[in-house]
Amino acid sequence: MGEMKKMLNKILYGLLWTVWYMLSLLPLRVHYMFADAMYLLIAHVLKYRRKVIIKNLANAFPEKSDAERERIMRDYYHFFCDYIAETLKFGTMSQESVKRHMVFKGADEVSQIVNEGQSVALFLGHYGNWEWVTSIMLWFDKINRPTGYGHIYHPLENEAMDKLFLTFRNRMGSTSVPMRETLRWIIGHKREGRPTILGYIADQVPTWENIHHWLTFFNQETPVFTGVERIARSQDQAVVYIDIKRIKRGYYECDMQVITRDPKSWDENEITNECFRRLETTIRRAPQYWLWSHNRWKRTREEFDRNYNVVNGRVVKKQ
Repeated sequence: MGEMKKMLNKILYGLLWTVWYMLSLLPLRVHYMFADAMYLLIAHVLKYRRKVIIKNLANAFPEKSDAERERIMRDYYHFFCDYIAETLKFGTMSQESVKRHMVFKGADEVSQIVNEGQSVALFLGHYGNWEWVTSIMLWFDKINRPTGYGHIYHPLENEAMDKLFLTFRNRMGSTSVPMRETLRWIIGHKREGRPTILGYIADQVPTWENIHHWLTFFNQETPVFTGVERIARSQDQAVVYIDIKRIKRGYYECDMQVITRDPKSWDENEITNECFRRLETTIRRAPQYWLWSHNRWKRTREEFDRNYNVVNGRVVKKQ
């Protein structure tokens, strides 16, 4: 039975890879034509996660009118379709093309940090085209020492789909690191004398057992992962925030902002608070490019306090 499952996954992967690859060969302008058609289906026919988006925008922007929030939702749907089209195209884009479409500023400063032997933790959210951010290593041509480049990801349940996404995400030289293996990956490179540059998409919803900190994010008490800060402290890493701007359709500019090179000098949770403060500033500047269809606030402090205790730094479910 196991061998049969492996064979079926292999066949499925081959089919999916072929379809993705063939579609990816189409010019980006053609992808955007499909994105425009997809918008009509997703926004007006399927009304994809419309209730979640409306609720998120109402809570995040109570000062805006219904018409303003409606416009943000409409623009978000347009962008979400563009994101899908751009992700498909990424499968066959050349390095030169990607560097034209995804520009990173601040690479020299980050390169200097790594050349001095210090690893770097990159903090970003689901903003702009986060899939294209995996091309970041193309900009570190001034690093003169062996370095590990990676990005954290959650493995998909379907093996064929997981392998497919890994194939395309890793094609620019970055490594997909499963979340549970993050520290092992970092320490392994450290033992070899290789500093690392590792990207964390940190605006996801932690499981109840992984909630160790709450902060105010878009007017709402929000549970957040503190792993970026905890690892940076334990491994003495520099923390860098990536401020993403969408310049125009298909073109992005990413500003790498060094928050600190001395994480141990900051109070507990202060780095996490600063990262989310900057992320909120990024989103407020152009809110349509954030993942509003994600149910970011499905866990509440009230429910957490009712069902869980924190014992010696560990979250324990009440009996």
